[in-house]
Amino acid sequence: MHFVSTRSHATPLSFTDAFAAGLAPDGGLYLPESLPQLPSSLLQAGVRTPYPELAFEFLRLFDQSHSETELHDLVARSYASFEHPERAAPLVPLTEDLHVLELFHGPTLAFKDFGLQLVGHLFEDQIRRTGQPIHVLGATSGDTGAAAIHGLAHKAGVKVFILFPKGRVSPLQERQMTCTGAENIHPIPIEGSFDDAQRIVKELFGDLEFKKEAALSAVNSINLARVLAQSIYYLAAWQQLPPSQQKAPNWIVPTGNFGNILAGWLAYKMGLPAKRFVIATNRNDILHRLFTQGRYTPGAVHPSLAPSMDIQVASNFERYLFFLNQGDPEKTASQMKQLKEENALVLPDFDPDIFTATKSSDQDIQRLIAEVDQKYHYLADPHTACAFQDLPEDAPNVILSTAHPAKFPDTIEQALGSRPTHPTLEALQARQPVTYEVGSDASSIREFIRQSLP
Repeated sequence: MHFVSTRSHATPLSFTDAFAAGLAPDGGLYLPESLPQLPSSLLQAGVRTPYPELAFEFLRLFDQSHSETELHDLVARSYASFEHPERAAPLVPLTEDLHVLELFHGPTLAFKDFGLQLVGHLFEDQIRRTGQPIHVLGATSGDTGAAAIHGLAHKAGVKVFILFPKGRVSPLQERQMTCTGAENIHPIPIEGSFDDAQRIVKELFGDLEFKKEAALSAVNSINLARVLAQSIYYLAAWQQLPPSQQKAPNWIVPTGNFGNILAGWLAYKMGLPAKRFVIATNRNDILHRLFTQGRYTPGAVHPSLAPSMDIQVASNFERYLFFLNQGDPEKTASQMKQLKEENALVLPDFDPDIFTATKSSDQDIQRLIAEVDQKYHYLADPHTACAFQDLPEDAPNVILSTAHPAKFPDTIEQALGSRPTHPTLEALQARQPVTYEVGSDASSIREFIRQSLP
């Protein structure tokens, strides 16, 4: 299995080389040369595979860089920090045909743990193999930063630089990033939005000389390993469905950067049953506009009650665009160039096929939290609440719950009058936050990283 860039016919890379590179030298994103089919043994009614074993069986389809023993070890260590490693992603039935896949039982109580615990151990493996230290750079709208930091704190040979929009993540998300006490962790608040932070990250990865000088590695979902790791929990959810509902469920996914739902769509292309994928967005509805109008037009980012989806530039859209272009990297590169120059991309013949989309205002989010609590006796965080908007009625629904509601106590209290708590988050209140005031431009971040080089 080799991996290619969405923007050129550059030499395909192995799994470990594509992982280490993060972003391709031409600015593109890596994808498998071809998608393998899921083993039929994993798609049999009544089969429920323990999560670490399921992850191994899935990842071995893509990773021929590690031996089976090495991959088993990587996977086992990645999910050992989950509340119940064998059932890392439990499926909770709300009604006979409505289920919630809980993805918040990892160490930082968010779905990003599934990818970033694995990424952390892959970085350790990379350092062991090469003997070279690395500098990890990422941007976050909240959960990515916390999960990346938890996976990499105190790890030898790794220094982590996470950019986040000042004042635009929840207070508890910020504390998860800034209260680790780890000397190798550098949380950097910047002025602006997540899109501004991500733009800086892409600019620095595009500086190939600096990327090599600093041995930069990526934790955002521009790194394909993140997306592949997230595909696994769709298969885990399907295995937990009653056999009568496994034929073609609807997958309803809160998403801002398109990575979470792209992971499911990739699994679908590999054989996962699905009737449709519903993209649940907040007021920053670029993906809703794309999949209803065929227009990809980034605009201003507006703060919302679902801050992890406060995004207007969905990086993983480029991977989907590559598939729409039937694997034509020149066409994809041309369209991404047009998007950069004109801040708009119109797809006149766009047929979203299996995708639909919904959007929720802040008022909708408050209403939906209350309605879900009253109707189903289930507590949904603000992002998960968006997934309950306009539920389809033609097939069983599986909603992906992306974060523990205790990460957003103010919003929950406004909706329900009570504040959820979690011991992990309560412990953060007594710790001293540490941030690094560097600047909100690529040159300032570049020089700050340079100061940490050996």
